Amino acid sequence: MKAIYDIIKCPCLTEKGNFLQESQNKVVFEVDDRANKIEIKKAVEKLFNVKVSKVSTANMTGKQKRVGAKSIGRTSDWKKAYITLAEGKINFLDEL
Repeated sequence: MKAIYDIIKCPCLTEKGNFLQESQNKVVFEVDDRANKIEIKKAVEKLFNVKVSKVSTANMTGKQKRVGAKSIGRTSDWKKAYITLAEGKINFLDEL
């Protein structure tokens, strides 16, 4: 098993993520590409001391970006996890 800090990279602090957290008690994280739902669930429960009821994942493809006048680059592909909390709450903005 990987370390919990290798599985969970960072929270996705977007408007959609904030709306899901307020209305449906869901939290959105950027996770490792090779992590599965069971590993993600265990890592979140251990790291934040909450009870997770459901984990959904989505593979996000990288976008094309223009680099200079002629060449086109590409951002990296990444994986997103939508985590539904049964008990507890994770609040990222209070700690700032």
